[in-house]
Amino acid sequence: MNVQEGKDKFIQAWGALGSNWGVSRTMAQIHALLLIAPHALSAEDIMEDLKISRGNANMNIRALMDWGLVYKELKTGERKEFFIAEKDMWDVVKKIIAQRKKKELEPMLKILEELSAVEGTGPDAENFVQVVRDIKLFSNKANATLDKLVQSDSNWFVKVFMNMI
Repeated sequence: MNVQEGKDKFIQAWGALGSNWGVSRTMAQIHALLLIAPHALSAEDIMEDLKISRGNANMNIRALMDWGLVYKELKTGERKEFFIAEKDMWDVVKKIIAQRKKKELEPMLKILEELSAVEGTGPDAENFVQVVRDIKLFSNKANATLDKLVQSDSNWFVKVFMNMI
């Protein structure tokens, strides 16, 4: 496999992985392209490499910027905007966790809080309240753990992970 084939395979795999993160395949592919690019790329470069439309490229670049995974880079004498990905993988992982937590876990915690106030008697009500309480307890622990992970540095994570193994 030559370098170009390797890059293409990486971009495709990262795109598929992105679908599991809850982002579009194209958004993840743009991120992958910018991760492996040795220098900042313009929207036109991205469109050409991935064979996507200008609208698709611009929308997904903006989303990546909102996530904090991609930054604009200004080049003297150029009118085009150039983009570069965050290359520190620890920062990338923390930003993805923070976004997923914001999109998925925090809304669930809000709903569980509302469901905690359900009233009723009988086995069905008791079972429902117990299940909600258990899920809420687990979700709050997951939320606290993710908060700690996002605020930590990579040395802390590696140490904790190695202790778990």
